[in-house]
Amino acid sequence: MTALPPPIAAWFAARGWQPRRHQLALLDAARAGRHALLVAPTGAGKTLAGFLPSLVDLVENPTDGLHTLYVSPLKALAVDVQRNLLIPIGEMGLTIQVETRSGDTPSDRKARQRARPPHMLLTTPESLSLLLSYPDAAMLFAGLRAVVIDEVHAFATQKRGDLLSLALARLQRIAPGLRRVALSATVADPDGYRAWLAPWGDIDSVALVEGDKGADPDIAILLPEGRVPWAGHSGRYAVAQVMAEIETHRTTLVFCNTRSLAELIFQDLWAANAQKLPIGIHHGSLSREARRKVEAAMAAGQLRGLVATASLDLGVDWGDVDCVVQMGAPKGSSRLLQRIGRANHRLDEPSQAVVVPGNRFEYLEARAALDAVEAGELDQDPFRPGGHDVLAQHIMACACAAPFAEAELLDEIRSATPYSALDADSFEQVLGFIATGGYALKAYDRFRRLTRGADGLWRVSHPNFVKQHRLNAGVIVDSPILTVRFGNGRALGTVEEGFAATLTPGDTFFFAGLSLEVVRMDTTDLVVRATRRPARIPTYGGARMPLSTNLARRVRGLLFDRSQWPRFPDDVREWLEVQERRSRLPRPGELLVETFPHQERQFMVVYSFEGWNAHQSLGFLLTRRMEAAGLKPAGFVANDYALAVYGLEPISDPAALFSPEILDHEFVEWVQQSALLKRAFREVAVIGGLVERQFPGKRKTGRQVTFSTDLIYDVLRRYEPDHLLLRAAWDDARARMTDVGRLGALIDRAAETMLHVALPRVSPLAVPVLVLIGRESVVGRSADDALLIEAESLAAEAMTAG
Repeated sequence: MTALPPPIAAWFAARGWQPRRHQLALLDAARAGRHALLVAPTGAGKTLAGFLPSLVDLVENPTDGLHTLYVSPLKALAVDVQRNLLIPIGEMGLTIQVETRSGDTPSDRKARQRARPPHMLLTTPESLSLLLSYPDAAMLFAGLRAVVIDEVHAFATQKRGDLLSLALARLQRIAPGLRRVALSATVADPDGYRAWLAPWGDIDSVALVEGDKGADPDIAILLPEGRVPWAGHSGRYAVAQVMAEIETHRTTLVFCNTRSLAELIFQDLWAANAQKLPIGIHHGSLSREARRKVEAAMAAGQLRGLVATASLDLGVDWGDVDCVVQMGAPKGSSRLLQRIGRANHRLDEPSQAVVVPGNRFEYLEARAALDAVEAGELDQDPFRPGGHDVLAQHIMACACAAPFAEAELLDEIRSATPYSALDADSFEQVLGFIATGGYALKAYDRFRRLTRGADGLWRVSHPNFVKQHRLNAGVIVDSPILTVRFGNGRALGTVEEGFAATLTPGDTFFFAGLSLEVVRMDTTDLVVRATRRPARIPTYGGARMPLSTNLARRVRGLLFDRSQWPRFPDDVREWLEVQERRSRLPRPGELLVETFPHQERQFMVVYSFEGWNAHQSLGFLLTRRMEAAGLKPAGFVANDYALAVYGLEPISDPAALFSPEILDHEFVEWVQQSALLKRAFREVAVIGGLVERQFPGKRKTGRQVTFSTDLIYDVLRRYEPDHLLLRAAWDDARARMTDVGRLGALIDRAAETMLHVALPRVSPLAVPVLVLIGRESVVGRSADDALLIEAESLAAEAMTAG
């Protein structure tokens, strides 16, 4: 305790606490002037550890102005940290000001924060980037001593991480003595994160601090009272059992993998809530007011249950939560561990969690996830070079703050690890894009955002471009949305425009826990009224979580290793036993392909376990190749585990369809002709500043943004196919939207590892994917019931001997 100043030491002592080893280790690293990465389990006091050096410094060396920046991936996390930080600061009797700044912060408070900043400012990467775009940024951040990055795993390897890395480089130039601290509970590659965090990638400048292991979590797989279903991914069959968990715990968090599923599960739980317990719902499409109301109720211990999505995956510390339920498979061991950590939030008590698998494959996935958690095996996060669209946005932010010299800015940018390999030619191309729009667009003044003066410095061409940048900055490009409002103007949240376009007046849907009837739809709003009529469910694009390669490998192992089968429920074990007799179970690394007739169609099912994205892409490519081969394909369906292609002609030689040139020729042609590339271009065009989403006083609709980007896309494809943003869009479409890395690995090994089994009829292993035919977007209870009836019928055929 001698290392702590008296007010802080007394605060610990008054509670009978001792600072944890890793908390003092972070303080030691700070006193040595080192950056630090803390990897510690949930409940280990990571947030206090991150702030402790700043609290100590402010006690020992009181100062005015901004001392510490805290950067989180979620607005809710910053608000929660502010609440939990203000209490100890008040109890210690310290005069330290703590405030939050995000897109939700009122404009008058933002202006005051720049003029009279608090000692600690809690913010997001996007809000930090905006702060750096003001001329007073150098003055605001001159005395900055520390940046604390919470839940660093959630965004370091993504475009938000690129933006933050560039912001850190700028802050380090403004305040050379700045310390960087990153916190996480789920990091599989600490050295990769140390390199990302370090200036110039100097890994040795970042101390690695590892927290002590906490109590092992208590995780159960919830089995239905009947049998594990053949189909579905929601776990809705277990709603009564989930309600029983809520009834027997103080507070239960029910995690769903998509927003639409969250709305559906909330309705199901409410219908089963015989005791009328207070239950809430929380997801990113709800209005700020709705989210804040639920967060406040949770913090006050007023809710018994809360249905949530990834909006609450991270860090939020609600002490009354004593159980976490995961609806459907978790898709990754790191995500499961992160969500489990929301229960108890105490290092020395086991977190209680229940996983509700949606079908039999998901049971195996849940079992694989539990085994991975028990083994301490986390999912790898692949690092990649920084995106040029993000770089363009950052350079524009720098120009908004002050004129810059090209060589000096390039040197600063290279100190950010994602951009350490940026060459001068690429940098000049990005500058040229901001200055002129590129060869095909340079005749238009609206794209001439930067000008190089006689002094050699680059500066913004017109003040309007500064306003345009600040209104449109950010790297989160949502799908086009409409605001859901009552007739009196009260907003409930947003739904995607594609879903809204399917609605007509009189249609109904569930949203924000209410059944709503459509009154009318205009340019920006979907006007509704409450109703008691049955409802549809909103669907949200881009919400599908990929199955991690780690879990895919473990699921394959469970399938083949008979010694594991006694751990499974009887119906799951019987499923695998019949599959083994009727067909084959693939060895690890083996690609099982089954062909069989069914209902006057010819089927090929590929058990590749590479995730839905890769399977979707492969399905498109295989049907194109089958068409060329005269096999008359009729369609395909996919889940995370398998792909089923069906047509009118039998496939006698599947290996011929998987030849490696499918990626060199058909894949390139398909991506270029599909909407994938246009969608990717829309995102990079918005991030790169080529297309504005907002103007002063108004916002473009999603349709207007799409129309604008489509026009520019067509011009560039025709006149400048090598344009910077077209290349960025191509990289995005390949890597993220199609999961091309896993697709390539699948095709590369197909020839050597394929095991083709020709069957007289459908196999047991094929049932979960085949029942998806014609049911890709199931909504409503009647459709769900029909799906289960069809699955049972198909399963009876697959499982019957003969």
